[in-house]
Amino acid sequence: MLQTDIILLQGAANGGGMSTSLLFMGAMLLIFWLFLIRPQAKRQREQKQFTDNMEKGDEVVTSSGILGRINKIEQDIVILEVGNKNYIRVLKSAISKEMTEGIHAGLAKNKKADDKDKKSDDQDTAEGRSSNPA
Repeated sequence: MLQTDIILLQGAANGGGMSTSLLFMGAMLLIFWLFLIRPQAKRQREQKQFTDNMEKGDEVVTSSGILGRINKIEQDIVILEVGNKNYIRVLKSAISKEMTEGIHAGLAKNKKADDKDKKSDDQDTAEGRSSNPA
């Protein structure tokens, strides 16, 4: 009788494993969706909104790193002015939202640092000190 009770208890433990593994698989799918699928869909939605809102005169960066100013938009083709009277044609999808925002953020950060340095130089000059010891 003791052996029968042990066998029955082992069988009950194995039966509960199926529901646990299903619960575990469901949790893995939820985590996969939260951390991979949803953020990617959000990035795609933001990129589409960015390309739909582009206008003539906007400064953008292509996914290959070319900087330019939008001169003309024709359906899926954008004509960028990359220099003085130098134009290239690129697809709308080749313009990167992340790289464009990164360049603008970097320029703003550099401008703040330059303004801060200029302000400290102006204060030093006003007080009779020079920031250049030579």
